[in-house]
Amino acid sequence: MPVQPSRSERVDAVIPARAGVGLKAEHIREILDTDADIGFFEVHAENYMGAGGMPHRQLEAIRERYPLSLHGVGLSIGGEQPLDAEHLKRLAVLNQRYEPGLFSEHLAWSSHDTTYYNDLLPVPYDQATLDRVCDHIDEVQEVVGRKMLLENPSTYVAFQQSTMSEIEFLKQITKRTGCGLLLDVNNVFVSCTNHERSPEDYLAEFPIADVGEIHLGGHAPDRDDEGRPLLIDAHDREVDDAVWKLYESVVLQHGALPTLVEWDNDVPVWPVLLAEAQSADRILELAREPHLKHAV
Repeated sequence: MPVQPSRSERVDAVIPARAGVGLKAEHIREILDTDADIGFFEVHAENYMGAGGMPHRQLEAIRERYPLSLHGVGLSIGGEQPLDAEHLKRLAVLNQRYEPGLFSEHLAWSSHDTTYYNDLLPVPYDQATLDRVCDHIDEVQEVVGRKMLLENPSTYVAFQQSTMSEIEFLKQITKRTGCGLLLDVNNVFVSCTNHERSPEDYLAEFPIADVGEIHLGGHAPDRDDEGRPLLIDAHDREVDDAVWKLYESVVLQHGALPTLVEWDNDVPVWPVLLAEAQSADRILELAREPHLKHAV
């Protein structure tokens, strides 16, 4: 394993209430050469579970200059089987190695037996699932040794066995485990559109006080078999105007929070992604200096 910079050689780990983006290998050279002005970067933990090589050399170079958020996508916290102990150990090692300001995972399952799916699959909101998810989060926080954030999912189906709302389910999780929440505003818009609900009503009930990070991303419009609007959480384009409006309403009402722009497919050139982050930063600035809203 290469020699790591000491803590004093890195910027502070704290994630500022600014905009960040998901780190992509094709952007790293330009980011470092231009000393990009951006709040933080977020990486998918599963992309860095090897011990060395170019990915870690690049990430160390980023971490020396920027705060980092670590986002897991493969732990399968909602799965029925026990968590993968080796995967969890690797998550703990990554947290120790890079000292991210935030660490998050999804409310979803993605594995069964020895099969791992490239999807974040939904869970029913019932007591048995709640107990299982809470046990898994307790285990994660104990092994990793820190508080994690749990992201609200984008969903396309509703389970008949659900006995509580998604928000009540999330509230129970934070109350029992002490974990925080990652509010994905695009997921809210996608799920509410797919289930013909009001995203404004959903956000009005969301426990914002427990939120440590916000995600924004692009979605792909489609139609279901009966011709009704169906949105896919694709992360393959700019943030939709409707999502920007929801995001602005959240931060103007509740204050500025670290905000990540996700763009994982059909990744654009760096200036395009940076411009999306700058759009989020302008809204965050309105939340800090509300008088500016009248000057725009």
